[in-house]
Amino acid sequence: MNTRRKIILRELGLTPLWRLRQNAAALDSPPETTNAAITRQHASEQPGKQNSEIGQMDWTQLASTVAGCTACALRQTCTQTVFGVGDQNADWLYIGEGPGAREDTLGEPFVGQAGKLLDNMLAAIGLKRGQNVYITNIVKCRPPNNRNPSDDEARQCAPYLTRQIELIRPKLIVALGKVAAQNLLNSNDSIANLRGKIHDYSGIPLIVTYHPAYLLRALPEKAKAWKDLCMARNFMESQS
Repeated sequence: MNTRRKIILRELGLTPLWRLRQNAAALDSPPETTNAAITRQHASEQPGKQNSEIGQMDWTQLASTVAGCTACALRQTCTQTVFGVGDQNADWLYIGEGPGAREDTLGEPFVGQAGKLLDNMLAAIGLKRGQNVYITNIVKCRPPNNRNPSDDEARQCAPYLTRQIELIRPKLIVALGKVAAQNLLNSNDSIANLRGKIHDYSGIPLIVTYHPAYLLRALPEKAKAWKDLCMARNFMESQS
């Protein structure tokens, strides 16, 4: 293991685990892909914009429409919308739940301590923000007090996220946290039940792991997140 990788894993709190498990076949081999296609059923219409119109937008039009969206009350309390960041032709798409206070200020998803941890998670499997990676959220406006977005708020933003996914055409989606996973998979299952499997989102493989902000509060769960990252990496390597 090279020095840079050791540093990254140490920052993630995973170095001892990696030394103990690096030869374990179970860690290197992802579970079998689920046969059932689990797809998200989105709202048929968003106030002020037909889904059919959003479905024809290019990146510039979509970003402009999101910036001016007032379809739900979140826009009244946030500083600005947080559209997404990264490679618009990325193979990897990471989706969280919604912007926090720091993201709301800077207009970029996953900054601050949670963003630093996500960057370390990416680096641990040979990825880097902006290079073959795109990062966005279920909702584009910060919910007050960093609460989870409501079902209605997620529905209002769903056509924008759907169009982002259509434009990116990723090879893998990584859902970060329960809110993202449940919305993308139209499921009420716990994250414990959703992890460790390769799901299907409209024909795109999807893997569920913990949100970086949660991992900052629950350090022992980093070991499980590392296992999810290895599964994602191994799956992508098997497709090349």
